[in-house]
Amino acid sequence: MTLTAMELLEVLWGRASTAPASPSQMRVLLMLEHQDGINLRTLADSLASTPPSTSRLCDRLVAAGFIERMVSPVDRREVRLHLSGRGREFLDDLRGRREHELRAVLELMPAAKRAALLEGLEAFCATAALQIRDSASQSRGRTA
Repeated sequence: MTLTAMELLEVLWGRASTAPASPSQMRVLLMLEHQDGINLRTLADSLASTPPSTSRLCDRLVAAGFIERMVSPVDRREVRLHLSGRGREFLDDLRGRREHELRAVLELMPAAKRAALLEGLEAFCATAALQIRDSASQSRGRTA
């Protein structure tokens, strides 16, 4: 079942290429979308990478116009990373293309199978949310 789900995502996401962004660059763009203004060290920690490697990755995203570096108003030695307008447009376009590809496949499925898929996805999301909540509770318990 896991293999089937992964193959499904590969087919759907593969049809909507992330070019010119690599998978590593996509991770950065998505992180900045949700944590706008983080610093390089925090980003490197989130990526489980080193600051020099993360800096080079960001250099390429700056050159592509997808992110911007700004000096922190609090500490001039700290640089904050922000998703640029072009970066936001890129992510919006990518999501639109992925949604289009997904809709094209769903429209070919019989209605009963779409309903079954929806039911399964809702159960999956509910279970995943419980697992995330339980994991967060356990983490808080260990640090308390």
